[in-house]
Amino acid sequence: MDVAPPPTSLPSVADELTARQVGLILFALTLGGFAIGTSEFASMGLMPNMVASLGVTEPQVGHLISAYALGVVVGAPLLAILGAGWKRKTLLLALMGFYALGNLASALGPTYESLLVFRFIAGLPHGAYFGVAALTAVAISPPNKRGRAISLVMLGLTLAILIGNPLATWLGQIIDWRWVFAAVALVALTTATLLAIWLPAGIDGAKAHPLDELRAFNRLPVWQALAIGAIGFAGMFSVFSYLAPTMLEVTRVSPAWIPLGLAGFGVGGVIGNFVGGWLSDRFQLRGAWMVLAWAMVALLLFPLLAKGLPTILLATVTIGLMGALGPILQSHLMDVAGDAQTLAAASHHAAFNTANALGPWLGGMAITAGYGWTSTGYVGAAMAVAGLLIYLWAQRTLRGAATPAEVACDAAS
Repeated sequence: MDVAPPPTSLPSVADELTARQVGLILFALTLGGFAIGTSEFASMGLMPNMVASLGVTEPQVGHLISAYALGVVVGAPLLAILGAGWKRKTLLLALMGFYALGNLASALGPTYESLLVFRFIAGLPHGAYFGVAALTAVAISPPNKRGRAISLVMLGLTLAILIGNPLATWLGQIIDWRWVFAAVALVALTTATLLAIWLPAGIDGAKAHPLDELRAFNRLPVWQALAIGAIGFAGMFSVFSYLAPTMLEVTRVSPAWIPLGLAGFGVGGVIGNFVGGWLSDRFQLRGAWMVLAWAMVALLLFPLLAKGLPTILLATVTIGLMGALGPILQSHLMDVAGDAQTLAAASHHAAFNTANALGPWLGGMAITAGYGWTSTGYVGAAMAVAGLLIYLWAQRTLRGAATPAEVACDAAS
Protein backbone atom coordinates (compact mmCIF):
# COMPACT_ATOMS: atom_id res chain seq x y z
CA MET A 1 0.00 0.00 0.00
CA ASP A 2 1.68 3.23 -1.14
CA VAL A 3 1.34 6.37 0.92
CA ALA A 4 1.22 9.49 -1.21
CA PRO A 5 3.95 12.11 -0.72
CA PRO A 6 2.98 15.50 0.69
CA PRO A 7 2.87 18.58 -1.53
CA THR A 8 6.40 19.80 -2.22
CA SER A 9 6.42 23.51 -3.09
CA LEU A 10 5.00 26.87 -2.13
CA PRO A 11 3.60 29.23 -4.74
CA SER A 12 6.05 32.06 -5.43
CA VAL A 13 3.45 34.71 -4.64
CA ALA A 14 3.28 33.41 -1.06
CA ASP A 15 7.01 34.07 -0.60
CA GLU A 16 6.44 37.75 -1.35
CA LEU A 17 3.84 38.29 1.38
CA THR A 18 4.83 40.31 4.43
CA ALA A 19 4.14 39.08 7.96
CA ARG A 20 1.36 41.68 8.20
CA GLN A 21 -0.29 40.43 5.00
CA VAL A 22 -0.11 36.83 6.21
CA GLY A 23 -1.68 37.87 9.51
CA LEU A 24 -4.55 39.68 7.78
CA ILE A 25 -5.26 36.71 5.51
CA LEU A 26 -5.24 34.30 8.45
CA PHE A 27 -7.56 36.65 10.36
CA ALA A 28 -10.05 36.67 7.48
CA LEU A 29 -9.90 32.88 7.13
CA THR A 30 -10.41 32.52 10.90
CA LEU A 31 -13.38 34.91 10.79
CA GLY A 32 -15.01 32.69 8.18
CA GLY A 33 -14.46 29.73 10.48
CA PHE A 34 -16.03 31.70 13.32
CA ALA A 35 -19.15 32.34 11.24
CA ILE A 36 -19.42 28.69 10.27
CA GLY A 37 -18.81 27.42 13.80
CA THR A 38 -21.38 29.80 15.30
CA SER A 39 -24.02 28.63 12.85
CA GLU A 40 -23.11 24.97 13.19
CA PHE A 41 -23.35 24.90 16.97
CA ALA A 42 -26.11 27.50 17.49
CA SER A 43 -28.95 24.98 17.51
CA MET A 44 -27.34 23.17 20.45
CA GLY A 45 -27.43 26.17 22.78
CA LEU A 46 -30.80 27.37 21.42
CA MET A 47 -32.46 23.95 21.72
CA PRO A 48 -34.95 24.92 24.49
CA ASN A 49 -35.90 28.10 22.60
CA MET A 50 -36.37 26.28 19.30
CA VAL A 51 -38.42 23.56 21.00
CA ALA A 52 -40.80 26.18 22.39
CA SER A 53 -40.95 28.21 19.17
CA LEU A 54 -41.40 25.35 16.70
CA GLY A 55 -43.51 23.06 18.89
CA VAL A 56 -41.15 20.07 18.52
CA THR A 57 -39.10 17.85 20.86
CA GLU A 58 -35.41 18.07 21.78
CA PRO A 59 -34.46 15.05 19.62
CA GLN A 60 -36.27 16.73 16.69
CA VAL A 61 -34.09 19.81 17.12
CA GLY A 62 -31.21 17.34 17.21
CA HIS A 63 -32.34 16.31 13.73
CA LEU A 64 -31.80 19.94 12.60
CA ILE A 65 -28.21 19.60 13.81
CA SER A 66 -27.90 16.32 11.92
CA ALA A 67 -29.42 17.88 8.76
CA TYR A 68 -26.74 20.57 8.76
CA ALA A 69 -24.04 17.96 9.33
CA LEU A 70 -25.45 15.87 6.49
CA GLY A 71 -25.17 18.93 4.24
CA VAL A 72 -21.49 19.15 5.13
CA VAL A 73 -20.97 15.47 4.37
CA VAL A 74 -22.62 15.81 0.96
CA GLY A 75 -21.27 19.25 0.07
CA ALA A 76 -17.63 18.82 1.08
CA PRO A 77 -16.58 16.29 -1.57
CA LEU A 78 -19.12 17.53 -4.15
CA LEU A 79 -18.08 21.20 -4.04
CA ALA A 80 -14.40 20.30 -3.73
CA ILE A 81 -14.63 18.27 -6.94
CA LEU A 82 -16.68 20.90 -8.77
CA GLY A 83 -14.28 23.63 -7.62
CA ALA A 84 -11.08 21.68 -8.34
CA GLY A 85 -10.26 23.87 -11.35
CA TRP A 86 -11.15 27.17 -9.68
CA LYS A 87 -8.68 29.63 -8.21
CA ARG A 88 -8.64 29.39 -4.44
CA LYS A 89 -9.63 33.02 -3.95
CA THR A 90 -12.63 32.71 -6.27
CA LEU A 91 -13.72 29.49 -4.61
CA LEU A 92 -13.43 30.93 -1.09
CA LEU A 93 -15.52 33.97 -2.04
CA ALA A 94 -18.18 31.80 -3.68
CA LEU A 95 -18.37 29.46 -0.69
CA MET A 96 -18.74 32.31 1.81
CA GLY A 97 -21.46 33.92 -0.33
CA PHE A 98 -23.28 30.60 -0.51
CA TYR A 99 -22.97 30.23 3.27
CA ALA A 100 -24.48 33.67 3.84
CA LEU A 101 -27.50 32.77 1.70
CA GLY A 102 -28.03 29.44 3.46
CA ASN A 103 -28.08 31.09 6.88
CA LEU A 104 -30.36 33.89 5.74
CA ALA A 105 -32.79 31.24 4.54
CA SER A 106 -32.50 29.51 7.95
CA ALA A 107 -33.41 32.78 9.65
CA LEU A 108 -36.52 33.13 7.50
CA GLY A 109 -37.67 29.48 7.43
CA PRO A 110 -41.29 29.47 8.65
CA THR A 111 -41.69 25.81 9.65
CA TYR A 112 -39.70 22.96 11.14
CA GLU A 113 -39.79 21.10 7.81
CA SER A 114 -38.45 24.11 5.90
CA LEU A 115 -35.70 24.51 8.49
CA LEU A 116 -34.60 20.91 7.91
CA VAL A 117 -34.10 21.78 4.23
CA PHE A 118 -32.40 25.14 4.85
CA ARG A 119 -30.03 23.75 7.49
CA PHE A 120 -29.01 21.04 5.02
CA ILE A 121 -28.36 23.70 2.35
CA ALA A 122 -26.42 25.89 4.80
CA GLY A 123 -24.11 22.97 5.56
CA LEU A 124 -23.13 22.33 1.94
CA PRO A 125 -20.22 24.85 1.67
CA HIS A 126 -18.86 24.20 5.18
CA GLY A 127 -16.32 21.47 4.46
CA ALA A 128 -15.10 22.87 1.15
CA TYR A 129 -14.46 26.27 2.79
CA PHE A 130 -12.36 24.80 5.59
CA GLY A 131 -10.51 22.55 3.18
CA VAL A 132 -9.54 25.39 0.85
CA ALA A 133 -8.84 27.71 3.80
CA ALA A 134 -6.47 25.15 5.35
CA LEU A 135 -4.59 24.70 2.07
CA THR A 136 -4.35 28.48 1.69
CA ALA A 137 -3.01 28.88 5.24
CA VAL A 138 -0.39 26.18 4.63
CA ALA A 139 0.61 27.80 1.32
CA ILE A 140 1.47 31.11 3.03
CA SER A 141 3.25 29.52 6.03
CA PRO A 142 6.71 27.90 6.51
CA PRO A 143 6.71 24.11 6.03
CA ASN A 144 7.69 23.44 9.66
CA LYS A 145 4.69 25.47 10.88
CA ARG A 146 2.04 23.59 8.94
CA GLY A 147 0.24 22.24 12.01
CA ARG A 148 0.21 25.71 13.56
CA ALA A 149 -1.22 27.26 10.36
CA ILE A 150 -4.02 24.70 10.25
CA SER A 151 -4.76 25.23 13.95
CA LEU A 152 -5.12 28.99 13.32
CA VAL A 153 -7.75 28.35 10.64
CA MET A 154 -9.50 25.90 12.98
CA LEU A 155 -9.32 28.55 15.72
CA GLY A 156 -12.44 30.12 14.21
CA LEU A 157 -14.43 27.01 15.10
CA THR A 158 -13.17 26.91 18.67
CA LEU A 159 -13.72 30.63 19.17
CA ALA A 160 -17.25 30.09 17.92
CA ILE A 161 -17.79 27.59 20.73
CA LEU A 162 -16.11 29.86 23.28
CA ILE A 163 -17.66 33.19 22.24
CA GLY A 164 -20.06 32.84 19.31
CA ASN A 165 -22.26 30.08 20.67
CA PRO A 166 -22.75 31.57 24.17
CA LEU A 167 -23.54 34.94 22.54
CA ALA A 168 -25.94 33.22 20.15
CA THR A 169 -27.65 31.47 23.05
CA TRP A 170 -27.94 34.75 24.97
CA LEU A 171 -29.26 36.56 21.89
CA GLY A 172 -31.81 33.82 21.26
CA GLN A 173 -32.99 34.00 24.86
CA ILE A 174 -33.52 37.79 24.92
CA ILE A 175 -34.71 38.38 21.33
CA ASP A 176 -35.30 35.43 18.99
CA TRP A 177 -33.19 32.52 17.80
CA ARG A 178 -33.76 33.50 14.13
CA TRP A 179 -31.61 36.63 14.57
CA VAL A 180 -28.63 34.38 15.25
CA PHE A 181 -28.65 32.94 11.74
CA ALA A 182 -29.16 36.42 10.28
CA ALA A 183 -26.09 37.63 12.20
CA VAL A 184 -24.07 34.67 10.88
CA ALA A 185 -25.03 35.65 7.32
CA LEU A 186 -23.66 39.15 7.98
CA VAL A 187 -20.36 37.81 9.34
CA ALA A 188 -20.03 35.52 6.31
CA LEU A 189 -20.47 38.48 3.97
CA THR A 190 -17.85 40.41 5.97
CA THR A 191 -15.43 37.50 5.56
CA ALA A 192 -15.96 37.46 1.80
CA THR A 193 -15.30 41.21 1.65
CA LEU A 194 -12.05 40.95 3.63
CA LEU A 195 -10.79 38.03 1.53
CA ALA A 196 -11.61 39.95 -1.64
CA ILE A 197 -9.42 42.81 -0.38
CA TRP A 198 -6.54 40.99 1.33
CA LEU A 199 -6.05 37.62 -0.39
CA PRO A 200 -3.85 37.72 -3.54
CA ALA A 201 -5.22 35.91 -6.57
CA GLY A 202 -2.12 33.73 -7.02
CA ILE A 203 -2.27 31.59 -3.86
CA ASP A 204 -3.00 28.40 -5.78
CA GLY A 205 -1.72 24.86 -5.80
CA ALA A 206 -1.22 22.62 -8.78
CA LYS A 207 -4.38 22.29 -10.83
CA ALA A 208 -5.93 18.85 -10.72
CA HIS A 209 -8.64 17.32 -12.84
CA PRO A 210 -11.60 16.09 -10.77
CA LEU A 211 -11.06 12.50 -11.92
CA ASP A 212 -7.38 12.71 -10.94
CA GLU A 213 -8.38 13.94 -7.48
CA LEU A 214 -10.84 11.08 -7.11
CA ARG A 215 -8.20 8.51 -8.07
CA ALA A 216 -5.63 9.97 -5.68
CA PHE A 217 -8.25 10.21 -2.93
CA ASN A 218 -9.12 6.52 -3.10
CA ARG A 219 -6.35 5.34 -0.76
CA LEU A 220 -6.81 3.29 2.40
CA PRO A 221 -4.79 5.70 4.64
CA VAL A 222 -7.07 8.56 3.54
CA TRP A 223 -10.23 6.65 4.41
CA GLN A 224 -8.75 5.51 7.72
CA ALA A 225 -7.95 9.09 8.75
CA LEU A 226 -11.47 10.18 7.84
CA ALA A 227 -12.94 7.27 9.82
CA ILE A 228 -10.97 8.24 12.93
CA GLY A 229 -12.56 11.68 12.80
CA ALA A 230 -16.06 10.48 11.88
CA ILE A 231 -16.24 7.84 14.63
CA GLY A 232 -13.83 9.01 17.31
CA PHE A 233 -15.10 12.59 17.46
CA ALA A 234 -18.80 11.69 17.60
CA GLY A 235 -18.66 11.44 21.39
CA MET A 236 -18.10 15.16 21.86
CA PHE A 237 -21.16 15.98 19.79
CA SER A 238 -23.25 13.39 21.61
CA VAL A 239 -22.71 15.33 24.85
CA PHE A 240 -22.54 18.84 23.36
CA SER A 241 -25.79 18.55 21.42
CA TYR A 242 -27.85 17.80 24.54
CA LEU A 243 -25.92 19.92 27.03
CA ALA A 244 -28.68 22.54 27.39
CA PRO A 245 -31.45 20.11 28.45
CA THR A 246 -28.93 18.15 30.54
CA MET A 247 -28.09 21.30 32.52
CA LEU A 248 -31.79 22.04 32.98
CA GLU A 249 -32.96 18.52 33.86
CA VAL A 250 -29.94 16.93 35.59
CA THR A 251 -27.79 19.75 36.94
CA ARG A 252 -31.01 21.70 37.61
CA VAL A 253 -29.70 25.19 36.95
CA SER A 254 -31.50 28.15 35.40
CA PRO A 255 -31.28 28.74 31.63
CA ALA A 256 -28.93 31.67 32.31
CA TRP A 257 -26.14 29.16 33.06
CA ILE A 258 -26.37 27.42 29.68
CA PRO A 259 -24.13 29.92 27.82
CA LEU A 260 -21.42 29.38 30.43
CA GLY A 261 -21.66 25.63 29.97
CA LEU A 262 -21.30 26.04 26.22
CA ALA A 263 -18.36 28.38 26.76
CA GLY A 264 -16.65 25.56 28.67
CA PHE A 265 -16.51 23.55 25.45
CA GLY A 266 -15.02 26.64 23.80
CA VAL A 267 -12.29 27.00 26.44
CA GLY A 268 -11.38 23.35 26.00
CA GLY A 269 -11.59 23.68 22.23
CA VAL A 270 -9.25 26.69 22.06
CA ILE A 271 -6.68 24.96 24.28
CA GLY A 272 -7.10 21.69 22.40
CA ASN A 273 -6.74 23.41 19.05
CA PHE A 274 -3.28 24.74 19.87
CA VAL A 275 -2.28 21.51 21.60
CA GLY A 276 -3.38 19.63 18.48
CA GLY A 277 -1.19 21.84 16.28
CA TRP A 278 1.79 21.13 18.55
CA LEU A 279 1.06 17.39 18.69
CA SER A 280 0.79 17.31 14.89
CA ASP A 281 4.14 19.04 14.35
CA ARG A 282 5.79 16.86 17.02
CA PHE A 283 4.15 13.43 16.74
CA GLN A 284 2.16 13.49 13.46
CA LEU A 285 -0.66 10.92 13.49
CA ARG A 286 0.59 9.39 16.75
CA GLY A 287 -0.87 12.39 18.58
CA ALA A 288 -4.36 11.06 17.76
CA TRP A 289 -4.26 8.19 20.23
CA MET A 290 -3.40 10.58 23.07
CA VAL A 291 -6.47 12.71 22.30
CA LEU A 292 -8.79 9.72 21.92
CA ALA A 293 -7.60 8.13 25.18
CA TRP A 294 -8.20 11.42 27.00
CA ALA A 295 -11.66 11.66 25.43
CA MET A 296 -12.63 8.16 26.55
CA VAL A 297 -11.86 8.98 30.19
CA ALA A 298 -13.51 12.43 30.10
CA LEU A 299 -16.69 11.07 28.51
CA LEU A 300 -16.95 8.18 30.97
CA LEU A 301 -16.81 10.67 33.83
CA PHE A 302 -19.45 12.98 32.35
CA PRO A 303 -22.54 11.30 33.91
CA LEU A 304 -20.98 11.70 37.36
CA LEU A 305 -19.78 15.27 36.79
CA ALA A 306 -23.12 16.42 35.33
CA LYS A 307 -24.79 16.38 38.76
CA GLY A 308 -23.30 19.67 39.99
CA LEU A 309 -22.68 23.05 38.36
CA PRO A 310 -18.92 23.36 39.05
CA THR A 311 -18.26 19.79 37.93
CA ILE A 312 -20.32 19.95 34.74
CA LEU A 313 -18.45 23.12 33.76
CA LEU A 314 -15.19 21.24 34.34
CA ALA A 315 -16.53 18.35 32.26
CA THR A 316 -17.32 20.62 29.30
CA VAL A 317 -13.74 21.95 29.30
CA THR A 318 -12.17 18.49 29.46
CA ILE A 319 -14.41 17.11 26.69
CA GLY A 320 -13.78 20.23 24.59
CA LEU A 321 -10.08 19.35 24.56
CA MET A 322 -11.04 16.71 21.97
CA GLY A 323 -10.69 19.57 19.46
CA ALA A 324 -6.97 18.69 19.39
CA LEU A 325 -7.88 15.85 17.04
CA GLY A 326 -8.73 18.27 14.19
CA PRO A 327 -5.27 19.71 13.34
CA ILE A 328 -3.68 16.28 13.74
CA LEU A 329 -5.95 14.58 11.21
CA GLN A 330 -6.01 17.56 8.81
CA SER A 331 -2.22 17.62 8.65
CA HIS A 332 -2.01 13.83 8.29
CA LEU A 333 -4.44 13.91 5.38
CA MET A 334 -2.15 16.33 3.54
CA ASP A 335 0.62 13.74 3.87
CA VAL A 336 -1.36 10.80 2.52
CA ALA A 337 -3.69 12.44 -0.02
CA GLY A 338 -1.16 13.09 -2.81
CA ASP A 339 -2.83 14.99 -5.67
CA ALA A 340 -6.22 14.98 -3.91
CA GLN A 341 -5.32 17.82 -1.55
CA THR A 342 -8.50 19.89 -1.95
CA LEU A 343 -10.81 16.88 -1.84
CA ALA A 344 -9.07 15.38 1.19
CA ALA A 345 -8.96 18.68 3.09
CA ALA A 346 -12.66 19.24 2.48
CA SER A 347 -13.54 15.65 3.30
CA HIS A 348 -11.82 16.04 6.67
CA HIS A 349 -14.65 18.38 7.66
CA ALA A 350 -17.19 16.05 6.13
CA ALA A 351 -15.84 13.37 8.45
CA PHE A 352 -16.12 15.60 11.49
CA ASN A 353 -19.67 16.50 10.52
CA THR A 354 -20.45 12.84 10.10
CA ALA A 355 -19.49 12.80 13.77
CA ASN A 356 -21.78 15.81 14.27
CA ALA A 357 -24.66 13.85 12.74
CA LEU A 358 -23.79 10.52 14.38
CA GLY A 359 -23.30 11.90 17.89
CA PRO A 360 -26.72 13.60 18.29
CA TRP A 361 -28.44 10.66 16.59
CA LEU A 362 -26.92 8.01 18.88
CA GLY A 363 -27.27 10.23 21.92
CA GLY A 364 -30.91 10.91 21.05
CA MET A 365 -31.55 7.18 20.69
CA ALA A 366 -30.16 6.55 24.17
CA ILE A 367 -32.25 9.38 25.65
CA THR A 368 -35.43 8.27 23.85
CA ALA A 369 -34.85 4.70 25.07
CA GLY A 370 -35.06 5.99 28.63
CA TYR A 371 -31.39 5.86 29.65
CA GLY A 372 -31.39 9.51 30.70
CA TRP A 373 -29.72 12.72 29.56
CA THR A 374 -26.30 11.74 30.88
CA SER A 375 -26.23 8.51 28.89
CA THR A 376 -24.67 10.61 26.12
CA GLY A 377 -21.37 10.35 28.01
CA TYR A 378 -21.34 6.55 27.80
CA VAL A 379 -22.32 6.70 24.13
CA GLY A 380 -19.44 9.12 23.51
CA ALA A 381 -16.91 6.96 25.37
CA ALA A 382 -17.85 3.98 23.20
CA MET A 383 -17.25 6.08 20.09
CA ALA A 384 -13.82 7.16 21.39
CA VAL A 385 -12.89 3.50 21.88
CA ALA A 386 -14.00 2.76 18.32
CA GLY A 387 -11.86 5.66 17.10
CA LEU A 388 -8.85 4.22 18.93
CA LEU A 389 -9.34 0.87 17.21
CA ILE A 390 -9.42 2.55 13.80
CA TYR A 391 -6.27 4.50 14.74
CA LEU A 392 -4.44 1.23 15.51
CA TRP A 393 -5.52 -0.13 12.13
CA ALA A 394 -4.28 3.04 10.41
CA GLN A 395 -0.89 2.84 12.11
CA ARG A 396 -0.52 -0.79 11.07
CA THR A 397 -1.29 0.22 7.47
CA LEU A 398 1.30 3.02 7.54
CA ARG A 399 3.99 0.75 9.00
CA GLY A 400 3.27 -1.82 6.31
CA ALA A 401 3.68 0.83 3.60
CA ALA A 402 6.87 2.39 5.01
CA THR A 403 10.39 1.29 4.19
CA PRO A 404 12.62 -0.05 7.04
CA ALA A 405 14.55 3.25 7.03
CA GLU A 406 11.34 5.25 7.39
CA VAL A 407 10.17 3.06 10.26
CA ALA A 408 13.50 3.55 12.07
CA CYS A 409 13.36 7.30 11.51
CA ASP A 410 9.77 7.44 12.79
CA ALA A 411 10.69 5.48 15.92
CA ALA A 412 13.65 7.79 16.60
CA SER A 413 11.42 10.88 16.40
